[in-house]
Amino acid sequence: MTRQRSPSFRKSPVSRARLRRLCWLAFALACIMLYRTLLQSFTLPPEGYRFKVPRGSSWISVAEELSRQGFITHPLSLRLWLLLRPGDEVLRSGVFVLRAPMTLDQLVQRLTQEPDGTPPLVLVEGATFANLRAMLMGRKDVRQAAAQLSDAEVMAAIGAEEKKPEGLFAPNTYVIDEDERDLDILRRLYLRQKRILAEEWAGRASGLPYQSSYEALIMASIIEKETGVAEERTRVAGVFVRRLEQGMRLQTDPTVIYGLGDAYKGNITRAHLRQLTPYNTYRISGLPPTPIAMPGRASIHAALHPDDSKAIFFVADGKGRHVFSETLEEHNKAVNRYQR
Repeated sequence: MTRQRSPSFRKSPVSRARLRRLCWLAFALACIMLYRTLLQSFTLPPEGYRFKVPRGSSWISVAEELSRQGFITHPLSLRLWLLLRPGDEVLRSGVFVLRAPMTLDQLVQRLTQEPDGTPPLVLVEGATFANLRAMLMGRKDVRQAAAQLSDAEVMAAIGAEEKKPEGLFAPNTYVIDEDERDLDILRRLYLRQKRILAEEWAGRASGLPYQSSYEALIMASIIEKETGVAEERTRVAGVFVRRLEQGMRLQTDPTVIYGLGDAYKGNITRAHLRQLTPYNTYRISGLPPTPIAMPGRASIHAALHPDDSKAIFFVADGKGRHVFSETLEEHNKAVNRYQR
């Protein structure tokens, strides 16, 4: 008995060629769609976005983090793009500011370049310790450890011998590390100011009416608040040093303002000048008990190198400078001219 073989399906050369063409066409369309997707800009905030790449990160972990934050649709997209790009892309660690518009290709290029780092901490001359604490508390890139501590507790935590912090932190522009502790930053600023004060105190002029370098720091803080003109600092220092030597009260408004605290609303009244506080130098003799601000090195130097003129008065001229006088009569004339 003869068995009939079931007909077998054999692809013709035409059908195989057509199938190959369809496969290549589908692959090409998929590549085009993927390529267009990868070239599209992803959404970033108008002010830019600070993206941190921790040390030891891989492209896979970066892709997963970008996907988790919604900047790319799937981690696979970044990995595919890296396969399409020629060369070996070396991922850098650090903080990068990503700004729109940015494609995936531009993102990869940015993460292989020098990072932006964290914004510097800028402590200006004349700022107070309250200003400094507020600046640190407002930084999301600073690890908060001092937020619940009092000023005295902060000083103890950074190893300071003083309990009152005012004036003891050096104004400057500081580079800080991402996630650096606020107490570590404060310790660095404190040690810098102590070093500056020690160096300036060692080279001070002779015969000054200060019992310690801390008193010189108090004077420097007053000078810092009285004038922003560099060449006036030693002249202001000379006025206050001569007043101390002659037993005159300093009678300087910045100390009054500091003593008023939150009660000061922008204008000194006669009642303020009569109010007795430890910082009202219209009512107390000598220096106030602490600095009233953070003085820079120039003001510390001026406090320790006052000029040798005979002026014991000065008044603002309304243009950012001061008029200095040797006698009360000259001073009253200057007040009438520039203030009244």
